[in-house]
Amino acid sequence: MNAPLRFSRQDLLASHPYAREQEEAGYKLHGGFDQAGTYISPRTLHRWPAVRAWGEALKARGGDLIDASTRLLAHPNYPNPAQQSLLIQSGFGQTLWNSLTVTGVIEKRGQALCDMVAPDFQKIIVEDIADTATGHLNAGLLNAHGMDEGGDPAHPELGAHDAMWFATRDMVFGKDAYPLPEVPASISRPVEAREMPLLPPEYEQLIKLLMDVLMIEVRAESFFSLCCTVLRDPAAFPDRRAEAELGARLVERIRTDEAIHVGYLQVVVSELRQFTFRTTRGDLVKGAEILDPVWSRMVEWHGGAERVIARDRTRAEIEQEVLAARGEPGRELLARLDALEASGAAAA
Repeated sequence: MNAPLRFSRQDLLASHPYAREQEEAGYKLHGGFDQAGTYISPRTLHRWPAVRAWGEALKARGGDLIDASTRLLAHPNYPNPAQQSLLIQSGFGQTLWNSLTVTGVIEKRGQALCDMVAPDFQKIIVEDIADTATGHLNAGLLNAHGMDEGGDPAHPELGAHDAMWFATRDMVFGKDAYPLPEVPASISRPVEAREMPLLPPEYEQLIKLLMDVLMIEVRAESFFSLCCTVLRDPAAFPDRRAEAELGARLVERIRTDEAIHVGYLQVVVSELRQFTFRTTRGDLVKGAEILDPVWSRMVEWHGGAERVIARDRTRAEIEQEVLAARGEPGRELLARLDALEASGAAAA
């Protein structure tokens, strides 16, 4: 029997029955736990089966799922786990505190997806999209993603990823440990020019947004790994081991939640590559011809250029902080920091 491929909005927003709701560090949070104590992400009762079924249907039609793993990242996080731990042990935890804060703020912005309406792709796609992920963007997929990131507007009492990041930060550092950092206006690839002139602009805009978000989610996976490693390093938070361990578990739950975002975006972009588009010049063109050049540039930016820019900016901020606190003797710490980067690159 074939898996169902058509779902209602109610289906895609449905959650599992929980034996226990999620509440940590004084925060009421989304999601919950089954009888065995295993964490279950919100709104995935039918969403995960749907995404898997759409992916299998794509492959059955001869399509391929694009790579959406951390293999797309040409450079590691900076600081790496060893460097981050050294900074914390040396009394310079602001880099991680800033990252946790900025991540929480950006997650809250993701709530905007709840109000987003995708243009009707069926108008420019030859194939029937009713049984695809693309055909369900306005049937709950975008809405559920926004709720996961910034919270369900109908239930403001339940914190989402924003609150989970802030809870982790507050437990290991304290809410007001450092001044609030400047949060970038956008973390998307900075391009204003048209890149898909064969499509109407509203479709190009939405496709590029989905690609941007997918690569941001891929980058987030490497940050999850860094956070869990550092939070579980006994030398990093010796006096707050219980809080740090709970923080690591919260990050792991966010990671579990985010997997569905990578999953459905991977399927949507892959479907769009396989579809045939009616173009603005009146002919028919395979989606891969339109999307692949832009996707390649998206991967190059998020996995390469952006990470180099971020590394250099963060390294300069750390140097300024260390030298302001310690003067010239602080250069010894900076040298140790740089040596850990070199050794980490050699190991990789």
